[in-house]
Amino acid sequence: MKSIARVLKRLTELPMLLAAATLFILMVLTFADVIMRSTFSAPIEAATELTRIAMAIIVFSALPIVSGRADHIVVDLLDPLFRKAGIERILDGLITLACGVLLVWPAMRSFDLAERAKSYGDLTEYLSIPVFYITWFIALMTLVTAVTMALRGIVILFKPGLLRDTHD
Repeated sequence: MKSIARVLKRLTELPMLLAAATLFILMVLTFADVIMRSTFSAPIEAATELTRIAMAIIVFSALPIVSGRADHIVVDLLDPLFRKAGIERILDGLITLACGVLLVWPAMRSFDLAERAKSYGDLTEYLSIPVFYITWFIALMTLVTAVTMALRGIVILFKPGLLRDTHD
C-alpha cells in the first residue's frame, strides 16, 4: 500500500511542477513586457496570447490535484444541518462522485472542439501556435479530473478511513 501511495505522490508532483514552471515563465514574461513597454515603448506583441495559454496550463495542470486532495474552495452553508443528521460523509461522497461524472461531458466536448480546431487549422494570432494543442491539454486534464473526483467519491463512500478528513 505504501508503494502505491508513493507512486501517486510522484504522479501528483508532475502536473504541479508544470503549473509552477508555467507560473514562473508567466511572471518573467509579465516583468519583461512591463519593462519593454515602459522603457522602450516596445511591448511584447504576443504577451497576451502567451498569458492566455499559460493561464490555461496553470489552471488545468493543478485541477486534478486540487480536486483529488479536496483542496478546492467549498461553501459549506448546509454542513451543520447534515452533520447533525449524521450523513455528511455520505453526502460528500455522493456529491464528489456526481461532480466527477458530470465533468466527463465538458471533457468530451473539449476533445470535440480540439478536433474541430485541428480540422479548421486554427492558429493563434501572433505566434501561429495550433489551437488544438492547448484544447487537447484542457480536455485531457478535465478528463483526468473527472476520473480523480469519481474515484475520490467512491473512496469516501466505501473506504472512509483511506482518505484524510475532507473537511479540515
